[in-house]
Amino acid sequence: MPYFRVNAKCDGCLACVQNCPANALRADDSGVSRTLLHNMARCARCGNCWRVCPQDAIEFQHFLHGQWDEVTTLTLLRCRICNEPLYTAGFRENAAVLADKEIEQLCPRHREALPSITRAHFFPAGKIPQEGSK
Repeated sequence: MPYFRVNAKCDGCLACVQNCPANALRADDSGVSRTLLHNMARCARCGNCWRVCPQDAIEFQHFLHGQWDEVTTLTLLRCRICNEPLYTAGFRENAAVLADKEIEQLCPRHREALPSITRAHFFPAGKIPQEGSK
């Protein structure tokens, strides 16, 4: 959703374009049409366009809502034991390449506990060998 909006009151006077200190607005006249263009990367969000518009055509309030725009959705991987969110599938693949090994899909708590979980799985309660014994 674009933050910069112009409503039907706009009559194309170009007061906004002429008074934009960041040159974030421009008009494109082609054939029988005038198109107003806004560049968010250049915009200083100063509100000058809104203040100078004689028609009250600029709806500056959209700049003030502070809403979040969805930019991408990625596959999320979770701890295979507790289901806590860990990282994305792409992050795991890149980390595995850099580490030159498979990355265990465990949260830090379960990654630390894995050796004791493994021992408990292989040795029944009370039958865990003591360190140094054979």
